[in-house]
Amino acid sequence: MIKRLHIQNYAIIEQLDIEFADGLTIITGETGAGKSILLGALGLIMGDRADTKAFYNEGEKCVIEGVFDLSPYDLKEFFTENDLDYDHEAVIRRELTPSGKSRAFINDNLVNLKTLQELSGALIDLHQQFDTLDINQASFQLKMIDALAGNKELLGQYQVLYRSYQSDKRRLDTLRRSNEQSSKELDFVQFQLEEFNKAELRSDEQAEQEAELSRLSHAEDIKRTLGATNQALTENENAIVGQMQPLYQALGQLSRVAPELAQQHERFGSLLFELKEMSSDFEKIADKTEYDPARIQELQARLDLIYRLQKKHGVATVAELLEIQENLQRQLSGFGNLGAEIAQLEQNIQAAEGKLEQFALELHQKRESVIPAYEQKVVDMLTQMTMPYAQLKIENKALAQLGPQGRDEINFLFAANRGGRLQMIKDVASGGEISRLALATKSLVASAIPLPTLIFDEIDSGVSGDVAQRMGSILRQLSNGHQVVSITHSPQVAAQADYHYFVYKVDKPDRTATNVRLLQDEERVRAIAVMLSQNPPSDSALENARDLLGKKVGV
Repeated sequence: MIKRLHIQNYAIIEQLDIEFADGLTIITGETGAGKSILLGALGLIMGDRADTKAFYNEGEKCVIEGVFDLSPYDLKEFFTENDLDYDHEAVIRRELTPSGKSRAFINDNLVNLKTLQELSGALIDLHQQFDTLDINQASFQLKMIDALAGNKELLGQYQVLYRSYQSDKRRLDTLRRSNEQSSKELDFVQFQLEEFNKAELRSDEQAEQEAELSRLSHAEDIKRTLGATNQALTENENAIVGQMQPLYQALGQLSRVAPELAQQHERFGSLLFELKEMSSDFEKIADKTEYDPARIQELQARLDLIYRLQKKHGVATVAELLEIQENLQRQLSGFGNLGAEIAQLEQNIQAAEGKLEQFALELHQKRESVIPAYEQKVVDMLTQMTMPYAQLKIENKALAQLGPQGRDEINFLFAANRGGRLQMIKDVASGGEISRLALATKSLVASAIPLPTLIFDEIDSGVSGDVAQRMGSILRQLSNGHQVVSITHSPQVAAQADYHYFVYKVDKPDRTATNVRLLQDEERVRAIAVMLSQNPPSDSALENARDLLGKKVGV
């Protein structure tokens, strides 16, 4: 409920503070005194669009601030979701600067307008006669029927399962699209993997094969060079080894008389031995080296395959190709896993759908059970408000598919006059009829639904006398369980107030400003008497005002 409203520098309001309490608060005043300005200010903290022209003083910022008691509402989750500190009291503030900037705050935390609208919408239910009322909305109509049917717990269970069901369906759609796309990719992955499998790559084969190919490609050069070298070392008439042998022997003889040559003799011998070994190795290698065109072709084909795969996949080594092969294998395995997940989701969805259908049927039956009595009660109440031929038909259509509320689509069909065609409430032209219908429908569910503060702006417009008296009585009854604020021109409605505020103009030397004061006993008598007659009121009007107020003001 709203506890206090502070308005600063808005329209013709320089500064204003209004305290609100439980029960029924009535606001009256002269035409043009600023009653609608109060609602405009309230609309700003409900997230309405800001008009920077609406400044009392164009050089200063405009501030609208409302203090709300949150204890009647379950709003802790909202504060948690929006990272706001929760307390039993909340301060909602809207600031407009002369430059056109607008800022919104909840408990001094800067928030966007969407967050502001969500919170204020849960705290204030604002009715203006010719506005589109929420009773036009099928979702609110269904909410009222569910409240009467006591569906809160059952609907909560349904919605928890429905959210999970919808999440699974979205996931299934995503997986199916992925699977469809994957099936297009599957052939390509299989083709690539088959190409790798046929290649039978080994991590170290490229270096070995490149070396072997190099040897075979130069076989003739190797054989010729090694043969010539072997001939020069040991086979020719003037072979190097043959010429060195006598020298080695002579050096050996000298080392006996010149011991210092022993080491050089040994080194010379090692060199001679090494040359003989090298000559033998060259001969063996030359003998084994043969030009093999078939092997060369085989190696070239193998290496061409490796080079082609490397170029195709943008890598430089066989090890990298083998890593790609492993990734392709994992992708191929993933296709099978996706199919298994799809099958499991389909099974889960089917099971959830069965449970949801059971819930939806139970919700439907409970809704159907309360509709006839509710229709009759609304008609009876409208009859009391001089609409004896009013008809209300609550149409419950079955949805083709499960929805967030079940399989029901509720629509209120209304006709105000005898023989009138039942039609959607939004198509009913008369603002007075809509006002009375809104008052009747909401007052009947007030005890069953957590309605926020109800603010009515001249919903009694166009009615008077006994009808206004009955509307005032309904507002009074409604205020027994809810905070109700009503702006009215009707003395019969004003007389029902627990608290009566009067909006008036104050003429200053340079301009006019709006102010508000809480009326006391005799002030209320006079204000209602003026509403009944004229200003100043007649004695009979004062008497009538006292009669309307009865014992409420002790007069």
